[in-house]
Amino acid sequence: MDKVVKKIICVICMCLLIVCGCVEKESIGNSISKDAQTAIYNATMKRDILCMMMAYPQYITNVEQRNNGDVYVVMKSNKKILYDDKKEKNIQEKLNNPDLQDMMEQIYPLTDINRLMEKDFDPGRIRVYPLLKEVYGVSKEKVTSNLTNVKIGYKNYPFNQNNKAADALKSAIKELTALTQTKNGIYSFIYPISGTFNYRCIAGANRLSPHSFGTAIDLSRDQRDYWKWTSKEEGEKRLVSYPREIVKIFEKHAFIWGGKWAHFDILHFEYRPELILKARYFSDKGHVKKTWYDGIPSTNESVKEMIALIDKVLK
Repeated sequence: MDKVVKKIICVICMCLLIVCGCVEKESIGNSISKDAQTAIYNATMKRDILCMMMAYPQYITNVEQRNNGDVYVVMKSNKKILYDDKKEKNIQEKLNNPDLQDMMEQIYPLTDINRLMEKDFDPGRIRVYPLLKEVYGVSKEKVTSNLTNVKIGYKNYPFNQNNKAADALKSAIKELTALTQTKNGIYSFIYPISGTFNYRCIAGANRLSPHSFGTAIDLSRDQRDYWKWTSKEEGEKRLVSYPREIVKIFEKHAFIWGGKWAHFDILHFEYRPELILKARYFSDKGHVKKTWYDGIPSTNESVKEMIALIDKVLK
C-alpha cells in the first residue's frame, strides 16, 4: 500500500478514536498503534451489540466470546449469530453473506437530506437473515402466524406483531392520519398503500425482501420512487419534493426510509429499531465520549443490565 494512503488511513482512524472517546486529541500523531485500532473496534462492537439488544430485548438474551476471539449474540432459541467474520468483502458480498458488523456498519442519517446518497451508501439494505428469522419467523408459515392486521385508511394490512413492529406501524399511521387532516398535499403521498406483507425475494436477487417478514410498508407509488424504475436525476427530484413530515414520523417509530439509500426506494419504510438506536445514540456528535456507552439513557435498569453484561463478556 502506498505510504501516503497509509498515512491518510491512520489519520482517519485516529479521528474516529477521538470521537469514540478512546483517546484524547493530544494523542494525534502520524500513526496509530495497534492497541488504538483495537480500542476503536471494541468500542464500536459494544455499541452495535447494545443497540441490537435494546432493539430486540425479548430475542437477544446473551453475548458470547470464544477462545479464538469470535463474538456471538445469543438468541432466545440459543442460536448464536456471529458478530464479525473478519473477512474483507465488497458491497455485493456484504449483501449476499453479511455478518452483524456488516449490517450495523453504515450509520443511518437521522438528519434531513436534499440529494441522493453517495454510491453504495445504503444503511439498512444489508440484512442478517438468521436474526430476522429468529425474531419474525423462520418460514412463510411462521411469519404468517405472527401477522396481525393494521388498519390504514379503510383497509387492513398484515404486519408482524413480534417485537412490537405492528404497534410501531399503528402509532405511525395514527400520526400520519392526523397530519393529513391538517396539512394539504400529504394524503397523496401516503394513499393508496402499495403493500406490506408479501413473501418474495427482492427483484433481481435471491435474498428475501423485508416485506417477507411483514416488517416493511410501501406507501403510494410514483414511477420516480425506485432506482430501477427511473433515472438518478428524476429520483432526486422526487426525493426533494417528498414531505419530510412523513419521514420524521416513521423514524420516530423506528422505521428507516428507503429514500436515504443510494439505491433509493422512496416509497419504502422498514422497521429497523437497531439502526435507529445506533443513529440516535452513536452517530458522530463531534465531541469526545467518556465511555463507549456515553449518551445512552442511564436511568433505564434493563439497559444498565445490558451494558454490564457486555462489559463482563467483552473485556
